Amino acid sequence: MTRILTGIQPSGQLHWGNYFGAIRPMIEAQKGTNEMFFFIADLHAFTTVRDPKVFRENQKNILLDYLALGLDPEKSLFYRQSDIPAHTELAWYLDCLCPMGLLERAHSFKDKKAKGLEANAGLFTYPMLMAADILLYSADKVPVGKDQKQHVEMARDIAQKFNSQFGEAFTLPEPQIAENVQTIPGLDGQKMSKSYGNTISIFENEKTLKKQINSIKTASVEMGEPIDPATCSVFAFHTLFETLDLDDLAAKYRSGEIGFGGSKKLLFETVWEYFRSARERRTELEKNFDQVEEIMQRGADRARKIANKKLDEIRKGIGIR
Repeated sequence: MTRILTGIQPSGQLHWGNYFGAIRPMIEAQKGTNEMFFFIADLHAFTTVRDPKVFRENQKNILLDYLALGLDPEKSLFYRQSDIPAHTELAWYLDCLCPMGLLERAHSFKDKKAKGLEANAGLFTYPMLMAADILLYSADKVPVGKDQKQHVEMARDIAQKFNSQFGEAFTLPEPQIAENVQTIPGLDGQKMSKSYGNTISIFENEKTLKKQINSIKTASVEMGEPIDPATCSVFAFHTLFETLDLDDLAAKYRSGEIGFGGSKKLLFETVWEYFRSARERRTELEKNFDQVEEIMQRGADRARKIANKKLDEIRKGIGIR
């Protein structure tokens, strides 16, 4: 049986990149015989979100969003990172083993720093906390976007170093990347990311969703002129939702029968219907949020037992009682 683990930061509204890059593959994986671990990476989110009110609201929203989108707590272990103190304790041990050069080579840190984010120590050591998130639960596979692949490889590196020095304690994780959704484009054509302000939210109201879709960056083409669908960001989104005859749509692009405006209108209609049932479930969950918290506490209890057992093994290995 394969153990699959993934986490997501409560740092804002869930967007299409989150859904296609991580959430939908994990929801689909629930249908098999794999062991599924979902966690809310609230400790990671603190590297960038400092307003307590916003921090709490983000956490509430992401719990509702995950459950509304199809996470089944009976089939998957669902928990908050901060409810398991073993994450931060193991991260410290891994920090002490991790060479500075390994962290300095992290693409994500360098990219965020270049984008103007505060280069705090938490952001710098982020990969070792992520490694602890993974290694505590002996995860075999970690679904990630292309930009996070390096972090999983760093978790493997530090696990191998620990195993070599203190005994075989850690399973070596493998990054799992769906080739067709490696990088979801944002409104500006770059990778969709809250950090870049180019996202399209899943649970957005109708008016704002239309506005976001209409702001997708496209080339300047006269009405009726042919368009190459391979170079169109709007068409790329259509391929993700997989609800239309893409060959027919591509032919209309090439013939000039449909332009960017028509394609965006069609995309809105597709998306609004695609997430309809999830929106309805989310409304019901929000009315009964105490039940959502009960789900999280049950998940935390189960996760804590697994994590603490592994942490005890680590402590003994390094000589801590």
